[in-house]
Amino acid sequence: MKKLVSFLTVVTLLFTACEGPQGPPGFDGLDGLDGEVIASSAFEIVLDLNAANNYEFIEPYGFTVLPTDVTLVYISWEVDNGQDIWRLLPQTEYFDDGVLVYNYDFTQNDVRFFLDGTTDFSLLDPVYTDEQVFRVVVVPADNVGRLDISNLEAVQQEFGITEFPKR
Repeated sequence: MKKLVSFLTVVTLLFTACEGPQGPPGFDGLDGLDGEVIASSAFEIVLDLNAANNYEFIEPYGFTVLPTDVTLVYISWEVDNGQDIWRLLPQTEYFDDGVLVYNYDFTQNDVRFFLDGTTDFSLLDPVYTDEQVFRVVVVPADNVGRLDISNLEAVQQEFGITEFPKR
């Protein structure tokens, strides 16, 4: 028993006293992106989505978007007691003849807003197509999974967004 205790003591001391070689130095920023600031950018845009623009609109960001950034788009869905209620896209409206989906996609250069669905867009009341208000938020992708992105206020608070410049 004494030999086992002595052996374990020596092994424990051996492992705690060893130190491996130091690794290589890290980067002074993101890999290959020295000097880029990891921050969120945002803007608000009011659009008419109609036959004249094929029910879509493409907007360049006007600021740097990194390849790993994610674009989130919210639509002003309704107003309750003077308070805007924002919903994360896509959002769906149901009609007797089909569905209307407000949707978007994005690249590193721009964001595209568009109508999708099975309803006849040309028969929609202008309330569904004219003066639609969207808020666009570009965030670092590694933060998206840690946050309730469906809540615009939570996203604003997390990324320090205090205003949405109008376009």
